[in-house]
Amino acid sequence: MTAKKGYKDLLAEANAMVEALAPAAAAELLGREDVAFIDLRDPRELDREGRMAGAVHCPRGMLEFWIDPESPYHKEIFSSDKHFVFFCAGGWRSALAARTALEMGLERVSHVEGGFSAWKEAGMPHDPGKPKP
Repeated sequence: MTAKKGYKDLLAEANAMVEALAPAAAAELLGREDVAFIDLRDPRELDREGRMAGAVHCPRGMLEFWIDPESPYHKEIFSSDKHFVFFCAGGWRSALAARTALEMGLERVSHVEGGFSAWKEAGMPHDPGKPKP
């Protein structure tokens, strides 16, 4: 099988549409009432790698259902007029998720370039995880 459009193509398209924030720029938005950080990582990643205090956890597989007000899984946070800053482990899932969010109608969307890994490497605040021994 040959993909008609590979992940690299999808990421390039998403990154052309969505603002990518360096960790330091994203950190400047922490604590603002008009900003919501959305953590797309799997629950096991959160436990292992740690968490960003105050971030809303939305597993990537549920994003479209949580955004759509007609979905039985809709979450009210996505009906707000907040600036949504998505992040994952490395910035790939968050770029694609932010693009999807824009396409679904959220207006103020960005993602953390390099994801939570870059966030931690830059020394940004986070609660540590519990790596398996």
